[in-house]
Amino acid sequence: MTNRKKISHSEIITYYMNYVLENNTPPKSVYTFAKACNFEESEFYTYFGSFEGVEKEILQTFFNNTLETLHKSEEYLSFDSRSKLLSFYFTFFENLSANRSYLLLVLDNRPMNSQKLKVLTNLKSSFTKFISELNIDTLDFKEQKITQFQEKAIEESAWMQFLITIKFWMNDTSASFEKTDIFIEKAVNTSFDLLNTAPLKSVIDLGKFLYKEKMNSN
Repeated sequence: MTNRKKISHSEIITYYMNYVLENNTPPKSVYTFAKACNFEESEFYTYFGSFEGVEKEILQTFFNNTLETLHKSEEYLSFDSRSKLLSFYFTFFENLSANRSYLLLVLDNRPMNSQKLKVLTNLKSSFTKFISELNIDTLDFKEQKITQFQEKAIEESAWMQFLITIKFWMNDTSASFEKTDIFIEKAVNTSFDLLNTAPLKSVIDLGKFLYKEKMNSN
């Protein structure tokens, strides 16, 4: 009987990505995956409960590597929130592009359905936390509930923009993914410009005034 080797968390991730690339499909079972990579099936469950857990961890690793790279730069730490987000995008998508074949096989070019979004849950938590820590300047309404709603809306809209960018990158066939870079810059700049649009505050203030007048008249 062949001696099976001990395996680490990072080795399982590497083996899983290699298996998907070499077979053009995820493994059918943990048993077949472990057998193909010469380790005990029980070793897999030491670190993961399912292949979905591995896929979540791979995307999380791309995110962690991105932040680690950025925080090594003193220049990045001095950036404003807009520049930090742009830097994050460019660095993250460099990581994705280095692993494009794997990601296209796992996410493929179909719509982001509920099954695929489950794989992105850990990434969403980390990304929205990152957005919240950017301290993006927002319109000051002097009311806590509106401020909290605005912050939540920013996190959710940033996540949707992030998903749209991933989809755009998956369909991008331009050299060095130049179109994705252009899309990132335009999308991030537009979203920040909208947040800082003074007329928007005036419209909302008018709406609040009219609402209060209506309530008082009743």
